[in-house]
Amino acid sequence: MDPNSCTTNSVSGFYNLLTRELNNLSQSLLISHNNNNNNFSSIQFLQQVLSSLQSFNSHLTILVQNLHLPTGEKWLDEYMDESSRLLEACQVLKSGVSAIENYVASGVNIVSSLDNYHHFNPAISRQVIRAISIFQRETLGLEEDNRVLMETRIQQLSLCHDLNGTDVPMDSKFNGFSGFRGVLHAMRKVSSFLLLILFNGLVFYSPESSSFDQGDYEANAIFGSTGFMVSMARLRQRVANEMERFDGQSAGVLLYEFRESKTAMEEVKFEMERMVGFVESEDGNNDDDYDGREYKIEKMRRGFGVLRSGVETIIGQLDDFFDEIVEGRKKLLDMCSSHR
Repeated sequence: MDPNSCTTNSVSGFYNLLTRELNNLSQSLLISHNNNNNNFSSIQFLQQVLSSLQSFNSHLTILVQNLHLPTGEKWLDEYMDESSRLLEACQVLKSGVSAIENYVASGVNIVSSLDNYHHFNPAISRQVIRAISIFQRETLGLEEDNRVLMETRIQQLSLCHDLNGTDVPMDSKFNGFSGFRGVLHAMRKVSSFLLLILFNGLVFYSPESSSFDQGDYEANAIFGSTGFMVSMARLRQRVANEMERFDGQSAGVLLYEFRESKTAMEEVKFEMERMVGFVESEDGNNDDDYDGREYKIEKMRRGFGVLRSGVETIIGQLDDFFDEIVEGRKKLLDMCSSHR
């Protein structure tokens, strides 16, 4: 999103931006829920979440420049701490998504190999079954690596603590640095929430560690009439409602297109096993279910194509976000240096 597409040269303008973006995400989930689809864990929604984070960061940098804050004060350290956390989050997300990118590459290779066969006999089918079995074991390793990544790095980022913690500054401190301290606290709350959505969708989801249940919101007492915390509470409740769909599901990468590709691969494997079993039991070759098998192979091909396109887009967004954060930090450091 173009940082200049919305005026955020005031504290109230930035709160309005937060409110508007959170309401847009909430509306997307509401439409998704009414249509009974899986938008919450889809690439499309996760891209929207990441775009919102990018927008918040870009406008925060603009706001700081417009507030003309005094150089040599603590506000710069606080901004740098928050932007450093976003940088680290980008790196963790990139690691998790890159693992999915490798998964896609392996899956596409299996799909491509199927194009070489115009007829599946038992010998070829067994080759395909072995290839898929190896691929499935590698997928388990991918999810285990992402689980470790999630458990070790999430604690360092303090996302759950920042989202659910009640150790907020006293009311008077929110007005510090022309209201910037309140803005930064709001940004930290919102970014922790959105990053948790991204981590659960793109890195690893565990039912035991899901942190989307409603917490306590001191919206009126702390942020007055800005309303952004009310919007955040609404979105968080909708996310919690969507997460109920995954009750009882085993831990793993939550991304809808990722799970669909795994299912499609399993269906093709089942078809190959079924054909081998049928041929061996009949002591002959029968290809009566050719259309059904081809449909499943095509479904797998389309699934990996959609996943590959989405993953490439997400990685591109993360790279852009990383560069934007670095550029924002440099701008503010240069600004403070020139003022000195």
